[in-house]
Amino acid sequence: MEQHHILIVDDDHRIRSLLSKYLCTNGYFVTSAKDAKEARKALSAFNFDLIILDIMLPCELGTEFAAKLRKSSQIAILMLTAMGSPQERIEGLEAGADDYISKPFEPKELLLRIKKLLYRTQYHLQKSHNFICLGRIKYDLKKNILLNNNHVIPLSSREASLLNIFIQNPGKSMDRELLAEKLKINPRSIDVQIIRLRNKIESDPKKPIFLQTVRGQGYVLHVDR
Repeated sequence: MEQHHILIVDDDHRIRSLLSKYLCTNGYFVTSAKDAKEARKALSAFNFDLIILDIMLPCELGTEFAAKLRKSSQIAILMLTAMGSPQERIEGLEAGADDYISKPFEPKELLLRIKKLLYRTQYHLQKSHNFICLGRIKYDLKKNILLNNNHVIPLSSREASLLNIFIQNPGKSMDRELLAEKLKINPRSIDVQIIRLRNKIESDPKKPIFLQTVRGQGYVLHVDR
């Protein structure tokens, strides 16, 4: 059984510690962050299946963080907070949360909600397959390698990062500024990275089928499945 990776974002050390221990005991791999800044660092380093996100974070509210994250990712988000009024729940869901649970909570209920989210979200369904197909090219999601008839196509770290961003957002237009921010490069360098990636996944890079330009918006990746 695949071990899913969960990111816990909560400024309460005790909550982070207890949740991490409980989820690890129940078969999950866990990373924790005390605020949005640490969460972004974790997201840039690892592929997560689900985020447990507190609303009352220092410097940046969880709802603000979720709304920004939703612009580039469909990862499952479970809001965890001490605030439980209907309006607060609505705000959390409008920000992009998939589910909502109030403190204090029953650990078993949290576990059931996590399992259901992992089962039904598009992000998990995408990750549950072994490969993404781009015509004759396949991308192995578990090994993070690009293959052409079982021969490995070398990718630079930047090319691999760019491809992973698109794979996590299939069919969604990604603008240059957002891609540049994620890759930590100048937006003007994005076009060069796109050309290099097209040279490795397209039969005719000058007439791309999979990694296409969206005029006035950016780029979009279309996959075979």
